[in-house]
Amino acid sequence: MYRPKSTLEQWRILQAVIDCGGYAQAASALNKSQSSLNHAVSKLQAMLDVQLLEVVGRKAVLTDAGEVLLRRSRDLTQTVASLEQLAVNINQDWEPEITLAVDLAFPRDILYKALVPFLPNSRASRLRIIDTVLTGTSDAIVDKTADLVISLNVPKGFLGEPLTNIAFVLVCSPKHELASTPHAISPDTLSQHLQLVIADTSPTPEETQGWLKSENRWTLSQFDSAIDLLLQNIGFCWLPVHKVEDLLTTKRLQRLTIEGSEFKQSSSFLVVTQPESKGPGVRLLEKLILQQRQIDLPCYENL
Repeated sequence: MYRPKSTLEQWRILQAVIDCGGYAQAASALNKSQSSLNHAVSKLQAMLDVQLLEVVGRKAVLTDAGEVLLRRSRDLTQTVASLEQLAVNINQDWEPEITLAVDLAFPRDILYKALVPFLPNSRASRLRIIDTVLTGTSDAIVDKTADLVISLNVPKGFLGEPLTNIAFVLVCSPKHELASTPHAISPDTLSQHLQLVIADTSPTPEETQGWLKSENRWTLSQFDSAIDLLLQNIGFCWLPVHKVEDLLTTKRLQRLTIEGSEFKQSSSFLVVTQPESKGPGVRLLEKLILQQRQIDLPCYENL
């Protein structure tokens, strides 16, 4: 039988050195001495006969081989963490805490209708709800930092149940210069004005979604902050229809039309990040959220 040369602890230490930005920071995060971390990584390299790190200036950086092995080691440690969590779920009646990540654009009234019946049946399990945006929502799925994620995008390798469609419209104040344009606005004209954008919650955002052509941008963390600025005749912004419907009806905000674009629409999905080890609390919350979905599903009964 094969006996591993390395240990999970050694791989976790290597991960910490990279994630924390060095041995000193990793030692503080792990509450270990810096010398013990140096020894663990050196021993790991010696046993594998592969150089994982090299010192550049005062910082230890990964070699090409180190990058490959570190990436695979994350899969290994995540699998062990999932296995241990599964054992906990099997050994207890209910999860002590459930984390739900929700994309900021998702209509909260749908979510709240699921949370009302969840409360009396949650057996005092703590529920942590995290607001996420764009890449930050995908990170919560890929990194499995949440048990359930409501996302506008399902990353490769995961499955999601459709919940509802979310329409986005371009809006500004009726007093804004753009509001007086009698025809569809060209993207070039739009790019000359201040755009309000909602910040991506990922530490490494990927600006691959949305119209971001305007160089003059203010970045905000919430849709409500953007709406407040719009009402002060500051900028334009893409916003979910459900957030501004009343303001459009009362003409406190005005919808704009861009050449070739009336509106944007995205689908939202519920993703269980670790379906093989979900506990009873996650299963219940998943069921209650899916009961509130507002989308017509195809019927395959007669196929």
